[in-house]
Amino acid sequence: MDVTYRTELRELNDLNFGRFDAKLDSRIAEVKADIRALESRIEARMARFEARIIRWMFLFWAGQAVTTVGLVFGVVRLTGR
Repeated sequence: MDVTYRTELRELNDLNFGRFDAKLDSRIAEVKADIRALESRIEARMARFEARIIRWMFLFWAGQAVTTVGLVFGVVRLTGR
């Protein structure tokens, strides 16, 4: 009786663990898919942000260049050269 009970309990535990393992594998696959989707959305947002920041950097650089050239011409004009 004791050996039969242990055998049945072991088989039941193995069956339950198999179901648990299958559910866990399924859930892990779902989470990985969600992460991949999130990564692609983040990459797209980062690409848009990078384009915007490069545009603003260029505008800032152009403004600084114009200001510097203006200051050089102003100093040259004031010194009379």
